[in-house]
Amino acid sequence: MGPFRPGAAGWARLAVLALLASAAVALAAAGLRSVLWLLLGLAGLALAAAGVWWALAGTGPARAAGLLLAVAAPAAVLALYATAGMLGPALASLALWGAAVAAARIALTPGADPVAAEHGAVAARHPWILMNPRSGGGKVGRFHLEDRARAAGARVVLLGSGHQDVSALARQAVSDGADLLGVAGGDGTQALVAEVAARHRLPFLVIPAGTRNHFALDLGLDREDPAAALDALADGVELDVDLGFAAGRVFVNNASFGTYASVVASPAYRDDKVHTALRTLPGLLTGPDAPRLRMRADDARAEGLQALLVSNNPYRRAVDSPHPGRRERLDSGRLGVLGVRVENAAQAAGMARGPRAPGLLRLTAREVVVEADTDTVPVGIDGEHVVLPVPVVVRVEPGALRVRVPRHRPGVPVHRPVADWPQVARIAFGTAPHRNPH
Repeated sequence: MGPFRPGAAGWARLAVLALLASAAVALAAAGLRSVLWLLLGLAGLALAAAGVWWALAGTGPARAAGLLLAVAAPAAVLALYATAGMLGPALASLALWGAAVAAARIALTPGADPVAAEHGAVAARHPWILMNPRSGGGKVGRFHLEDRARAAGARVVLLGSGHQDVSALARQAVSDGADLLGVAGGDGTQALVAEVAARHRLPFLVIPAGTRNHFALDLGLDREDPAAALDALADGVELDVDLGFAAGRVFVNNASFGTYASVVASPAYRDDKVHTALRTLPGLLTGPDAPRLRMRADDARAEGLQALLVSNNPYRRAVDSPHPGRRERLDSGRLGVLGVRVENAAQAAGMARGPRAPGLLRLTAREVVVEADTDTVPVGIDGEHVVLPVPVVVRVEPGALRVRVPRHRPGVPVHRPVADWPQVARIAFGTAPHRNPH
C-alpha cells in the first residue's frame, strides 16, 4: 500500500475518541454490567446465525423453526435491552463504535490505490464490439448502444437468439483485422472474448450491459450509464489486469465450487433464483449428496469444504455490505480463496465471529487445486455452469489482459482496510512510519 492519506492523523484521533466514547456510554449506563449486556448481544447474534443455518439446511418444521429463531433471537435481545432501559445507551454505543470503525478505516486508507496502474493508449482504428441484446433486460436497446458504438467507428455484431460460438466470432474478428475487441453483455460473455483478446494481446473494452457486471464494477465503470464506456474509444487509458483460469477456462471474476455451483446448475435457477436456492440447499448442505471438497493452495490444505470460491484477485472480505463483492486490485497476481465448512447449527453460530470464524477459510495463492470424491465437479465460472474433471487446477496469469477504459471513471474503488487499532493509535499519536508503496 501507499503512504497514508492527508489528514490521516485527524481521522485516527477521531476513531480513538469515538471508540472511547462508545465504551464510556456503556459504562455510564450499566457499569461493569455492560460486559454482561455485551455478551447477551453476542449470544443473540449467535442464535440468529444458528437459525439461519436451520432455515437453509432444513426443510418443513426445521426450516420454519430456523426462521423463527433467526427473527426472535435478536428481537428478544432488543426487548430485554428496552425493558432494562439499556436500549438507548446500547444503540448510542453501537453508533459510536460504528463511527470509530469508519474513521479508523479512513485513517488507514492509502493516499492512492487504483485497481491497476494506468498507462496511455493509442486509439483503435478498427474496433469490434459484440453485443447481446438480451443482457441486462435489454440494455443494448435501452441505451442505444449499437448506434452509439457505430457512430464511434466500431464494427458491431449482435448475438442472435440461437446458440452462437462467442469465441469463434471474436477469433474471426481478429482475422478480419480488428485491433480492439469489446463486449456489451454479461460477465460470462466478457470472459470468452477476453480470452481471445489476451491471446492476441489486443485491448479489451468492457461495456456494462449485463445484469450484475461485477468486472465492470471493479474497473470503476458506470453501470448505470453503459454508453459511457464507449468514451474509451476516443479518450481512453489501459490497465493491465490479471486473468483467472480454471482447467484452462478463463474467468474475469471467479470460479465457484460446491453448493453455489450446484444451485446454478439447476435448470430452474435462471427463472427463479431464490426459490431454486431454498429448494436445493438443504440437500446440498446436509444430504447424502452434499459436496465435500478438498483444496490445495500453495502450501495450504483443507478438506470437507461445502463451498469454495476462487476469485481473480482477492475480494476485500467475505461480507462487505457497502460494496459487496469488491476487489481492491485486479493486478496483484494472486487468487483469492474463500472456503466454507459448516456441519451443524453450533458451527453456523460461530460464523457470527466474522473473518475469524473456524468454519471460514480465507487466503491468497498463485495456484489452487480442487479435488472431490467424484470424477467430475460442477463449477460456476463467472456465473456460467460447467462440469469439469477433477482435479481442477485454478491459476492466475498476471497482467494477461489489456483493458481499455475511459480516462474519467466515476466508480474507481477506494480501499478501506480493516481497522487495525494498534496502527490507528500510532497514527493518532504520530508514531506510525509511512508505508512503502506495495
